[in-house]
Amino acid sequence: MTEEAAKEERLPLGRGVRILHRAGGVVALDKPSGCRSHPGRGQRDPGALLTVPFRVKDEAFCWREASGRERTLYLLHRLDAPTSGVILLAEEGDVAAEAKRCFSAHAVEKVYFALVRGTPSKLPATWRDRLRTGQQGKGRRTVSGSGAPAECRVEVASRSRAHGGLTLLRLHPKTGRTHQLRVQCADRHLPIVGDATYGDFAFNRRFAREEGEKRLFLHASSIELRVGGTRFRAESPLPGVFRRFTEEIGGGG
Repeated sequence: MTEEAAKEERLPLGRGVRILHRAGGVVALDKPSGCRSHPGRGQRDPGALLTVPFRVKDEAFCWREASGRERTLYLLHRLDAPTSGVILLAEEGDVAAEAKRCFSAHAVEKVYFALVRGTPSKLPATWRDRLRTGQQGKGRRTVSGSGAPAECRVEVASRSRAHGGLTLLRLHPKTGRTHQLRVQCADRHLPIVGDATYGDFAFNRRFAREEGEKRLFLHASSIELRVGGTRFRAESPLPGVFRRFTEEIGGGG
């Protein structure tokens, strides 16, 4: 057994979750689409990132190992359940506090990939919006026009003629607002494939029927920050299902 595999066994990982990198008290996990960042209050949830209770006030997973040792892993940020990719936790409270200060100061470099319907021409560009999130039924919905500033640098990674034109966008969000990337894409008539809240619902149904894929095509590819004076970087490979619908056509602009 490799050292990384041994470490992975010691964490109560949810279904399909795996360790990407572990250093300096920070743990990067690879979250599959459909996995929740955390369960409800005090619950154990096999569909969450870890299968142990989550203490909401501390934003931390807490459990007792077979040896009797108390363990805590602090959740540093969140991904929507349908989004796949890199998500970070901290093994100590002081590490968590320092990392969260990086997030608050927008000192974290993040890269996402989104497969969208449409073929944008005015890229690369920086998208700036104001977003406001409110409760809608049992969930939350974000709208643009007022609220907190949201900023993201956007580039074309590849284009495909499939399904009338698809584009793989490379997204560099400076801010991390709720549903930010999904709303910013939708507002520019570039709905993310499979988005059940802000997407093109008729297209999504047709795409799922023809391709057998119902997931949200948004992936958190990499994340980088400095904790304890050391650079921490983790990367999650682009899922193969994304590559099925992209092909390079005449460059990325």
